[in-house]
Amino acid sequence: MSTDTPSPADPLLIDHAFRHGFTVTAKMLEVWRSRRLLPGNISGGGLGRGKGSTSRPAPESFALVLGLARHGGRGKRPHDVALLLFGEGLPVPEQTVRAAFSAAVDSLTVRGDDEPDADPEDRLDAFADHIAETGSTVTLVPARARRIDEGIARLVRAAGHTWPPAELAALDANPSTTTTTPKDAALAAAAAAINGTMSLEDIGGLLRAMNPTATANPIASLVETTRKEVPAFADVILTDDNQLALGPVRDARDHLRDLAATAPLQDLAQAWKTAEDVRRWALDLCGRVEEELAAGQLGEAAVEWMNGRYAMAGLAVFSTLKERDRPPTQHALDTLVLLYQLGEYRRLDRLVPGCQWHLLATEGLMPPPTASFSRTSSIGTPGYPTRRQQHWPGPHGTPCIRS
Repeated sequence: MSTDTPSPADPLLIDHAFRHGFTVTAKMLEVWRSRRLLPGNISGGGLGRGKGSTSRPAPESFALVLGLARHGGRGKRPHDVALLLFGEGLPVPEQTVRAAFSAAVDSLTVRGDDEPDADPEDRLDAFADHIAETGSTVTLVPARARRIDEGIARLVRAAGHTWPPAELAALDANPSTTTTTPKDAALAAAAAAINGTMSLEDIGGLLRAMNPTATANPIASLVETTRKEVPAFADVILTDDNQLALGPVRDARDHLRDLAATAPLQDLAQAWKTAEDVRRWALDLCGRVEEELAAGQLGEAAVEWMNGRYAMAGLAVFSTLKERDRPPTQHALDTLVLLYQLGEYRRLDRLVPGCQWHLLATEGLMPPPTASFSRTSSIGTPGYPTRRQQHWPGPHGTPCIRS
C-alpha cells in the first residue's frame, strides 16, 4: 500500500509568509481558497508508481498570501478582504473582485427592497410614512464643517467684511427658495435610488440645505434654472417631468452593478485610488483650515474651502466627514460612483457636442484628485455646460470662482 507524497506547494507559501513575519497554516490557505481569495495550486504532473503528484503555487499566490496574512484575520468579511487586497494592487482573482464590488452595491438598501414588484410611488409613500414615524433623517452639514464655516464667518466679519458676500445675491435666481429638510433629504435619496432620477428642484434644495448660512447659492440656482437657461441641453438630459435621469431610467443601483460587472479592472483600480486621494485631500484641507482659524488668520486653506463650499469639492468634504472610519464597502461605492460620473460625462459629450468641459478645471468645483482623474478621460476635463465663467471678490479681495 503506497502513501501519497505531500505536495510541496503549501509549505512553500507557509515558509514564504514565515520569512516575512507572518504565521500562516495549511488550514488558513484552505479557507482562503474556498473563499476565492487565493488561487489553487498548479498541478505539475504525477510522480509515477502511486507516489502521488507534484504541484506548485500560482505565481501570484506569494504576494497574495502576505496580503491575506495582513488583512484576513478572524471575523473579517471575505468581500472586505478582497477589496483591501485589490486596493493595494494585489492580484486578487477577477471574479472575486467583481463580486466584492457588487456586494458593496447590495449593501445600499431601501425600505421595500424585499418587494421588487411594488409600485415605486407606493414604496416612496410608505418610506415617507416610515420617516415620519421614526424620525429618520440624514446629516446635511457635518459638525466639523459647521464649526469651520462659523470660524471663517467670524474672522471675515471681524475684519469688517461681509460673508457670504452680498454679490452672490445677484447670481441666484431663487434666493428665497425653501431649503430641503433632513427628512426631505432622506426621502429624496431613496427616490433617487429607486427611480434612478432626481428633480432639479430636489438637487437645488439639497445644495442649499448643505450651505444653510449662505444668503444665496449660485450653483443651486444654475441647477434649478437649467430648463430656462439652456433649454436645448435640458431637453436632452431631463425627463418630461423635469427629472434628471441618471442614465436610462431604472434603479440607480443597477447602474452601479453594471459597472461592478463590466468596468475594466484598471479603471476600477484608478478610481479606487482617486477615491482614497479625495478622502486624504478633504481631511488635509479641514486640518489646514482649522490651523488658520486657530491662528486667527485666514490663508490659502480658507480660500480653498470657500471656493469649494458651493460646489462638488465641498460635497466631497462633507461625504468624507460623515464617514469617520470608512469601511471597504463604502470605499468601493465611492469608486463606482466616480466611474459612473465619468461615464455620464462621456455620455453627455456624445449627446450634447460643444459642452464647456473645461469649466470643471476651475478651482473649487471638483476635488483636485477627481479633476485629475477626469483629465485622463477622452473628453479632457469635464464641466457643467452653463454660462460664462466669472469671478466675485472674496474676503480681503481674494478672488473666488463661480460659473
